[in-house]
Amino acid sequence: MSERCATDVVTVEDVAAAHDRIADVTHRTPLDTSTTFAEMSGAASVGLKLENMQRTGSFKIRGAYNTMAQLPESVKRRGVVAASAGNHAQGVALAGDLLDIDTTVVVPEVTPAAKIEATRGYGAEVIVEGDIYERSYEYALKLADEERLEFVHPFDDEGVIAGQGTVGRELLDQYPDLDTVLVSIGGGGLISGIATVLKEHDPSIRVVGVQPEGASHAKPSLEHDEIRELPEIDTVAEGIADTRLLEKTFAVVRERVDDVVSVTDSEMSVALTLLAERAKTVVETAGAAPVAALLSGAVDVDDEHVAAVVSGGNVNLTEHGELARAGLMELERYADVGVAVADWPAGVSAVAETVESRGAELDVLERTRRTATDDPNRTPVRLGVEGSDAKHLRSVVDALDSLDSVAVTSHTLD
Repeated sequence: MSERCATDVVTVEDVAAAHDRIADVTHRTPLDTSTTFAEMSGAASVGLKLENMQRTGSFKIRGAYNTMAQLPESVKRRGVVAASAGNHAQGVALAGDLLDIDTTVVVPEVTPAAKIEATRGYGAEVIVEGDIYERSYEYALKLADEERLEFVHPFDDEGVIAGQGTVGRELLDQYPDLDTVLVSIGGGGLISGIATVLKEHDPSIRVVGVQPEGASHAKPSLEHDEIRELPEIDTVAEGIADTRLLEKTFAVVRERVDDVVSVTDSEMSVALTLLAERAKTVVETAGAAPVAALLSGAVDVDDEHVAAVVSGGNVNLTEHGELARAGLMELERYADVGVAVADWPAGVSAVAETVESRGAELDVLERTRRTATDDPNRTPVRLGVEGSDAKHLRSVVDALDSLDSVAVTSHTLD
């Protein structure tokens, strides 16, 4: 077990210095209040700290720039290397561009293409290596040793933690009535910095970490008072798909974080969907995790003023669409429906007209391959239908099934 004390890692003075250092480089991101989410969660108010609107699309530029700006000139000339699932990669790449430092970033195979291309766009060399982040991390450390490059850690670094803590400083200015803040945990750098600032200002402010169920390592680490590493991870939220805390972040989280909760991938999909629909903001699943905890009831926030840190918005548009569709299905506002249509293709017109007449949206209509169990005189078709709720969708399915030319063979509403 690490015996390191949180105050040995980072102080509010370190965060204040980081704030001054990055002031001309980063954005002061907005705090968007949401009456809808407050009503849905029972909170007195909800503020969304929109770090998805930060430069590079996430908070990571704060810590990366703060760390790299302090490197000795001889180290800057040699260059740096980092490992990342995407957001830290972009932060390091942009910081390198601004500071004229050559950067190499190692990313795992699961990293979305949008994050890889954005990282290259900032001038970094990107190496795809490893099926998960840990393998990329090991490769980057090897590269740093072989080529005498400075390794810029994504979270277990004093400068990185202090830089991320500037989010907490902004929260105090923007949300003086704050009772509870919800923060995603991957390796723990963001929550460590935020907790340092908030707890120094007011120890009664509750700091709660949020992790995916498939990458929930922080809670068992706190319960056993030692770092626990997961043997594997299984989550759609690749931005927080770490297997463990490390020495510095564990020391801070143990002393300054009040609780850690977990959410499912489905709950994050719902949060991502509602953030797009109600808050008009595009987020990645890691950024949606705090809102998922808020809306799922994982944290009791009754009559509290709650901030959810929306940590990033770097997601492929096709993936965002798929996740939003999954969220709508969880909300019972979207159904996959299988039908067998007679009189092809005229029967398809009756399908489209029926869906429209019921006030629903026909998202997908595609002819599928006939199987041995299908009626050879009817054409199998898959529909994707969006409605207002389960009752509405069931009425659409019933209307389709009542058509002479259509038979409903399956649906996802049961």
